[in-house]
Amino acid sequence: MGHVSRHSSVFFAGTIFTAATAYIFKVYLARVLGAEALGIYALGMTLVGFISVFNALGLPQSAVRFVAKYCATGDMELLRGFLGRSLLLLLTSNLVFAGGLLLFGPWISTHFYHTAKLIPYVGFFAAIMFVGAFTTFFGQVLAGYKDVARRTLITSFIGPPLTMALSALLLSIGLGLSGYLFAQIAAATVVLFLLFWMAWKLTPQDARLFSSGLRPIDKDVISFSAAAFGVSFLEFQMSQIDKILIGFYGNTRELGIYTVAASLVAFVPVVLQSVNQIFSPTIANLHARGDIELLGRMFRCLTKWILGLTLPLAAVLVVFAAPLMRVFGPEFERGWPILLVGTIGQLINCGVGSVGYLLLMSGYQNSLVRIQTAMAIVVVILSLMLIPKWGIIGAAIAVAITNALMNLWCLAEVKRKLGLFPYNRRYLTLLLPFAITLMLLLLLRRGLAPIRPEWIAIGLGLVVAYAGFIVTALAFRLEADDRLIAQTIWSWIFGLIRRAEVDI
Repeated sequence: MGHVSRHSSVFFAGTIFTAATAYIFKVYLARVLGAEALGIYALGMTLVGFISVFNALGLPQSAVRFVAKYCATGDMELLRGFLGRSLLLLLTSNLVFAGGLLLFGPWISTHFYHTAKLIPYVGFFAAIMFVGAFTTFFGQVLAGYKDVARRTLITSFIGPPLTMALSALLLSIGLGLSGYLFAQIAAATVVLFLLFWMAWKLTPQDARLFSSGLRPIDKDVISFSAAAFGVSFLEFQMSQIDKILIGFYGNTRELGIYTVAASLVAFVPVVLQSVNQIFSPTIANLHARGDIELLGRMFRCLTKWILGLTLPLAAVLVVFAAPLMRVFGPEFERGWPILLVGTIGQLINCGVGSVGYLLLMSGYQNSLVRIQTAMAIVVVILSLMLIPKWGIIGAAIAVAITNALMNLWCLAEVKRKLGLFPYNRRYLTLLLPFAITLMLLLLLRRGLAPIRPEWIAIGLGLVVAYAGFIVTALAFRLEADDRLIAQTIWSWIFGLIRRAEVDI
């Protein structure tokens, strides 16, 4: 529990840093490029996302499980074979798919998205896809080694600031969207090198001896990768079908507004994502050892912390939805209902905890594939029904409904397959802090309405939300596992402060 808490805290801190700087940068980007250019960028990234489902071959997800497994069992032959052959497969597939994107990208831009403005940028998106495949793989290898902290240092504290600095430089000399895309490619290349170097250092010495040949990839890896590929394809469909259909039925300006709102919604499950980064290999480890009781305790305790730390953020996004969108520019304000609907859907996602990873890392990946297959059909049907009628708001409703149904179904499947259920009466102690937080935010928004710029009120709202929620929640007695997590996080924070004081 302490290990999960420490590394999740590091990942969370990195994500918070990235999100805070990225929010400021996104405001700058939206005001410099405008909604139309952001819409073109979103269309290009749907192509990258679609191809990335196939060019990865399910290997990044397999890296988390099997790197952890081979290290635990000490089987360096299988680890060396997995790493070496995975890199060869990734290199081959990405060369093929990058060529395909360069060849067919212009046709898709013209005949499907009905915008020739995307064509000049196809080469940039092919490069983003190529570098991104290896960056994702090595990042997951580090997760398999249970070293999320070092990965976070690279991907959160080096990569994004470098992208922003290069983008600002290139945008300032008038390169526009091309400059932003080039900055992404350059920063991603630096991140890739650092992740590779770190993964090489963490790989046991016996697994680095490639001169002795490579073992074939284990059949379990092939089976898991096939299931992971299916999961990735379905996740892409559920996460990108809204943008694809907005691009087909609407225009790039609407898509740009939707993309900005969706990027804010994507930040809601930051605590869940932080926990998943280190909890996922822990699930595989505990399930392999048959320690279901400890796995259940961790699931119950971590889910409560995930929900508790997400509620204040969700409250801020709901109460300040319109001001948040206005910060990006007047043309983005009409996207505030998307922020509202999407936040509610993500709250359900966080409220059920790591149910998807529990199925995937416990060998029930086929159950997860069945659930996602059904939900992929649902989101397509809902999107086809709602987007032509209600536009970007219809897209947000379709995604939120699908997200809620999928997570509730996964929760039921976890209970049926593993006998695990996270809820008890202690969850009711979150209701009063949440109600007080909402009341404080509503009063704050009304009292600070005349203040300009509006981001000051939003920032104060975030501080008040978390302060009010935490103070109220501490009035209730913590369980033993809760105290352990709290002590671990506080020890980590105070350790950082002490080290900072020594450095000063």
